[in-house]
Amino acid sequence: MKFNQTIGWGLAVGLLGSSALAAIGWSRLDEYKSGVIWPEPPMVTPGGSSDSALRLPPADAIVLFDGTNLDAWVGGDRWEIKDGYAITRQTDIFTKQGFGDCQLHIEFATPEKIEGEGQGRGNSGVYFMDQYEVQVLDSWNNPTYFDGQAGSVYKQSPPIVNASREPGQWQEYDIVFTAPRFREDGSLKSPAYLTVFHNGVLVQNHFELTGKTLWDAAPFYASHPEKMPIKLQFHGNETRFRNIWVRENVHNMVGTAPQ
Repeated sequence: MKFNQTIGWGLAVGLLGSSALAAIGWSRLDEYKSGVIWPEPPMVTPGGSSDSALRLPPADAIVLFDGTNLDAWVGGDRWEIKDGYAITRQTDIFTKQGFGDCQLHIEFATPEKIEGEGQGRGNSGVYFMDQYEVQVLDSWNNPTYFDGQAGSVYKQSPPIVNASREPGQWQEYDIVFTAPRFREDGSLKSPAYLTVFHNGVLVQNHFELTGKTLWDAAPFYASHPEKMPIKLQFHGNETRFRNIWVRENVHNMVGTAPQ
């Protein structure tokens, strides 16, 4: 079975079972590798505390998860809600509302008990338009390919630094996403961009994406609607999420020069 992000790791586990996938091994799957040799992002200890009070959403934000329910998400009824956070279960979930340009705040915690290694530790992902991923992973003393660690634009750009907290601690992403634009004939007019702060530390600075982020193929653009859902990935690990909100229309205003 060819593994791709449309099927997703969660479905692969469901179809084959985790033991069968372990027996197959990643070498039997058609993983895309860019061939770029990245330097290791230096480790930076973020300021503040993972136990600090939740960041309240601004007045113009759309709250996607406030700790009580996942009604704003397709598939949210499959995840577990406990003590004000949501735990990944069974399937990816998608916002019922579509988004283009936006600012997203999201907090996550990978499992406190360390099990597995590399991409098997606390793996999830934040996908804009179901196509452009900022990786979620336990990247505390957990070697893996650098363009697949926490804070990376998956398979395209490692984080500038590794600002991960220890397993089990709450972490946060503040992400500014600029959606790609397409011409009427489907050709690319302007690419997507991502700026990412991980625990308050800049890890992606207006990075220009070269297309959708795929595990099994080189990135490419394919025309799609101006607004599409945000996705949270189920990758077989019990990752927790809380305090998710988004602001729309965050592009710069364009004024008219005085005459």
